[in-house]
Amino acid sequence: MTAPRQSGNAAMAFRHAVAEPAASRPAGVLFLLHGTGGDETSLLELGRAVAPDHVLIGVRGRSDEEGVTRFFRRFDALRYDQAHLASEADALAEFTLRAAERYRAADLPRAALGYSNGANVALAAELRAPGTFRRLALLRPVQPFTTPPAPDLTGLAALLLFGAADPYLQAGQSLPALLANLGATVEHAVLPAGHALSREDLVRATAWFARVQA
Repeated sequence: MTAPRQSGNAAMAFRHAVAEPAASRPAGVLFLLHGTGGDETSLLELGRAVAPDHVLIGVRGRSDEEGVTRFFRRFDALRYDQAHLASEADALAEFTLRAAERYRAADLPRAALGYSNGANVALAAELRAPGTFRRLALLRPVQPFTTPPAPDLTGLAALLLFGAADPYLQAGQSLPALLANLGATVEHAVLPAGHALSREDLVRATAWFARVQA
């Protein structure tokens, strides 16, 4: 895989980094969405391991609270600015289309891998703009919406990985059923981990991406 190149192009809504696979014909494009305090490069190594045959696009959140980068504003750990969440989710959905076109991947299936805050905005983008992603890997997600949208998610494959010792576990446990009830094909597991990512996240996500066809 080639070294990532970073872009702050004013024509694109989000600062991002791109890494292309060694294969001449990529299998898809994978958007990588960091957790609180991360940036566009934070999940590139994980993306390389999980989906080596994909174009990788790491995205930086646009919300900055006292120097901490996030994808949307929050009032506390589990109370989010709902209007800002919706606005940034919509912007992210639009960005995925523009980025895929810019990097000659418009005809490829789009997937997202998000961790924590990044998982929540990926989920929000799909709920507000169904079809944004064909595959959605959510690591340590919670329900970001007070009143979540309820679109038809038929055709979406989703992986949700929780941590048994994660203090936010309870806030995410309703998500597998919610997504399944909306038509998505869902796999989920509670791992022997906290909120931080573990080796098992890598193993499970890699196996899932290899198994699930977009």
